[in-house]
Amino acid sequence: MKEGQSLKGIIKIIGIVLTVLIIGMLTYLGDYYHADQTAHEALISDDQVNVREEGNLTIFTPTAGQDEEGFIFYPGGKVEDIAYAPLMHSLAEQGYPAIIVGMPFNLAVFNTNGADKVMETLPEIDQWIMVGHSLGGAMAADYLAGHEDQVEGLVLLGAYPNKSLAQSSHPVLSLYGSEDQIIDQQGFEGGQNKMPVNASYHEISGANHSGFGNYGAQAGDGTAAISSAEQQAVTVAKIIEIWKGN
Repeated sequence: MKEGQSLKGIIKIIGIVLTVLIIGMLTYLGDYYHADQTAHEALISDDQVNVREEGNLTIFTPTAGQDEEGFIFYPGGKVEDIAYAPLMHSLAEQGYPAIIVGMPFNLAVFNTNGADKVMETLPEIDQWIMVGHSLGGAMAADYLAGHEDQVEGLVLLGAYPNKSLAQSSHPVLSLYGSEDQIIDQQGFEGGQNKMPVNASYHEISGANHSGFGNYGAQAGDGTAAISSAEQQAVTVAKIIEIWKGN
């Protein structure tokens, strides 16, 4: 075989491999959990909460009695951002602005600093608490680790930090379900060494991993003994319990 023909063959093989990789990557990124009907209904404004979209942000604001603190939410990996609309709507009903940050390809790792845009969009809110589910929780924790002076605390939902928060003086709340089969238990236990000494933990009895949002059953998750609505009601109550006292 001539040298030129050999080189053409190699280039052709490389082209095929790259094409397969690109197709595989696009297939992976395009496959995600979609928000259910309940989530879409929570996007409708009512007499308690106004809902609007600005760019990649879905903003829930109380119609009256807005608190000076607000919540910035990072969605779980491969989950449509609006799947968490019911949870954020419920927080807004309690008087707190709550904003979901939409992520490129539904992966918070591609927009770890997404909270910056929230703060620019709502400068009237002085204090922000980061909230994140699963991968979004890890990225929210990363944001707190690098922005101690910009946020006031963190809520982890079925998640644990990558970076150490051991020296943080901010309140950190960890909520997780007793039936969660998605979270890496070894990582979760090891992650407790990276949490502040005053961190709060609460296991929600009967809850699983996917119940923090409204996107159906996640593959590999445990079977919940309570509804998503019940799981989210406990979540909101525990969050309010912590921040009403701070």
